[in-house]
Amino acid sequence: MPSREDHSHGRIANFKFNNKHEEARIRRNTLSVELRKAKKDDQLSKRRNLDTKQELPDLSNEAEHSPTTALSIDEIVNYINSSDETLQLLAIQTCRKLLSREKNPPINDMIEGGVVPRCIKLLDSDHNIPLQFEVAWVLTNIASGTSEQTQNVVNYGAVPKLVKLLKSASPIVAEQAVWALGNIAGDGPYARDLVLEHDALPLLLNLIKPETSMTFMRNIVWTLSNLCRNKNPPPSFELIRPVLPVFNRLLNCTDQDVLADTCWALSYLTDGSNDKIQAVLETGIIPKLVELLTSQKGTILTPALRTVGNIVTGDDAQTDAVILAGGLSYLGALLRHHRANIVKEAAWAISNIMAGNTDQIESVINAGLLSPLIEVLQVGDYKAQKEVAWAISNLTTGGTIQHLTQLVGAGVLPPFCNLLEAKDWNIIIVVLDGLTNILHAAEKIGQVERLAIMIEEAGGLDKIEALQHHQNEQVYQKSMAIIDAFFSQRDTEETLTSEVKENSDGQIEFNMMEDSPINKFNF
Repeated sequence: MPSREDHSHGRIANFKFNNKHEEARIRRNTLSVELRKAKKDDQLSKRRNLDTKQELPDLSNEAEHSPTTALSIDEIVNYINSSDETLQLLAIQTCRKLLSREKNPPINDMIEGGVVPRCIKLLDSDHNIPLQFEVAWVLTNIASGTSEQTQNVVNYGAVPKLVKLLKSASPIVAEQAVWALGNIAGDGPYARDLVLEHDALPLLLNLIKPETSMTFMRNIVWTLSNLCRNKNPPPSFELIRPVLPVFNRLLNCTDQDVLADTCWALSYLTDGSNDKIQAVLETGIIPKLVELLTSQKGTILTPALRTVGNIVTGDDAQTDAVILAGGLSYLGALLRHHRANIVKEAAWAISNIMAGNTDQIESVINAGLLSPLIEVLQVGDYKAQKEVAWAISNLTTGGTIQHLTQLVGAGVLPPFCNLLEAKDWNIIIVVLDGLTNILHAAEKIGQVERLAIMIEEAGGLDKIEALQHHQNEQVYQKSMAIIDAFFSQRDTEETLTSEVKENSDGQIEFNMMEDSPINKFNF
């Protein structure tokens, strides 16, 4: 496969043929980085347990209501190091309550006091469930901090002990171990792989039972999603593969948090090679996933859309699976969503479908998507407009003459030409390539002069001429090539009147005879 550098500035003539064009991967990575920066839209990689009301039923009232919150850090450490389990429990409880404060929990103070290694030893207190639970909670909240704080928990050997607690007879201890492992796995690839290598995944899957409480289920699914998370490197797919049929079943769940985290996990797993996308598809997940594109909840819609967008960067068969499940109508509706971020991702997904074969482009057009795409091009958010520009350019690269006729007839030229004034030279190149393809198509049916006039009337010629002085070499070379090829020796418009007709809406159509071989011409 060619390197990214080979395609980073090139045309997209074979965008999705030969299984995968790297341009799709580059654009997907760029978009993913932008989306990850939108914290409110993304899944939290770590979560602190702030539920100060959560207690074990068998915790003594004395322990719960004792005035230990007045203990200093040194006193807490001394009590934890005591051989008296009553003092240990009181100290650990106090520590847990301090770490459960919403603001400024003293995580570093506890680490510097030597609490972590002592807590990890106390995880072995199988005979004292209240102590074991409180210790696991303390480690959960320490692991919810910075990467350095999480690594402190990892370095003292917490992972194997926490994995062992997944088999605890106490559901509340097992749940707290799940939460702690979720925070560790969310720290990055190294910690994630450490959890996987200690065989946590099958134990986590075993915890998903009909009688599992919903709060416990949410923690399990969130932890599973963190085990699928991060790309450099991604997790071992063979270790992760057993979770796929479970995710398929979880999409039947009505709980919003479970659905959201399942979709996030699927978005991570489909953000990779085609064989990984295929493994996800083979679970039969597509119809349920596509249906989630109608969700009114952004927490579900965002990762579901991301996953669908990832899938349609795959091969033709994988893209067809989304089309056959009715994905195009849902994506078209999302082009009119009130959130700009959703519109951008929907346009991105459509641009990758447009990068497919002629039948797929035909499906996009037949689904009525040209009109909303052009609306975004006219009045949408700039980032969404960029994605639509790619979609249009992809259509001009892989579509038939008839497809380009429909595109021009839908009124694409004025808003498309407006993007020639964009500050991003990459998008200018995308538009120049698209216009070049449209002009070549017009040339094939003897209407290049009329198309040139339409581009000029849309303000495109002035913008192209101005680009001949652009600082980017590719931009000025492409703009010069267009002018030399299509605008330098134009005949009079009158000679073309017999070749042009207007439809009932007054829009220009390319004149093509039904039996003309040019009708079957493909780029």
